[in-house]
Amino acid sequence: MVTDPSARSLPTRLAADTRLFYLLPVLALFVPLLTNPYTQFVVNLMLVYVLVAVGFNIVIGNLGQLAFANTAFFGIGAYATGLLMADAGLPFWAALIPGGAMGALAGFLASVTALRGIRLYYLAIVTLAFGELMRWIYVHADVITRGTDGLPVPMATVFGLALDSEVKKFYVFLAIATVVVKGTSNLLRSRVGRAIVAIKDNEFATASLGIPTARYIVLAFVWSGFVVGIAGGMFAVLIGRVVPDSFGLIELIFHFAMVMVGGFGSLAGSVLGAIVLTAVPEYFRSFPGLEEMFFGALLVLVLLFLPKGLASFFARYLPLFRQRFYRE
Repeated sequence: MVTDPSARSLPTRLAADTRLFYLLPVLALFVPLLTNPYTQFVVNLMLVYVLVAVGFNIVIGNLGQLAFANTAFFGIGAYATGLLMADAGLPFWAALIPGGAMGALAGFLASVTALRGIRLYYLAIVTLAFGELMRWIYVHADVITRGTDGLPVPMATVFGLALDSEVKKFYVFLAIATVVVKGTSNLLRSRVGRAIVAIKDNEFATASLGIPTARYIVLAFVWSGFVVGIAGGMFAVLIGRVVPDSFGLIELIFHFAMVMVGGFGSLAGSVLGAIVLTAVPEYFRSFPGLEEMFFGALLVLVLLFLPKGLASFFARYLPLFRQRFYRE
């Protein structure tokens, strides 16, 4: 009797997915053996932007809302984590979760506009204004944020271990990114995730089935804010100083480009987009002017030839990737 591989039980398929998911983090454990301190810093920055892209894609890709408050979530997470470490004396591990929670609170506030029926370009403008308002606060609330001079972040510690090298930061960041991305993957595969995607497809039809769409819209924004807030806390520790200019319009465009290049609504695409747009431009830094040209050319090429992002390219030629990590 021949068994159809597609008819395997759900627990078997989930176990296979889990093994494949953890393959990349396990291989990444050996990255520090191949890097110098600067290259390792770039790799650490990749891990930060992986979470930024994953969080942004939840709202703009999976939920289908043109909400551009991502830099607000990012900045709030960075400042909250930095302030708790600098002023309250908390270690990094104890400050990071509250930083993510502050990002989640910002996500809740951003969701209020969507719940009031503001959609499309109007939602984009309102949430964009929210991000710019937060940057204005970072500059002018200098008693708390240290204004344009920036907030110095003390050396991070995790259970007494000082993260005094890029390698140590890498292993902590890799663990955080793995847990958060896996949690997001589980969320998107759950009933909650299916409801979020259904809202994107047709919000009114979803509501007609008795699904509380407002609740799931709020959940999507809150989880997005939490994930990006966690990334902000990691960014604060990685850079060592939080300045308002790190959370402006240019940064938002960079976040959007990562999602677009990777693929809207694709978790794997978010990871790919963050890695490509963080790593590849570093090659062009030795050639002044080419970095911006590469960035613009890449966006144009993706729009023309891969409108569904890099994830669709891998799905086209790698059946296993398509089966496990890609959804139309």
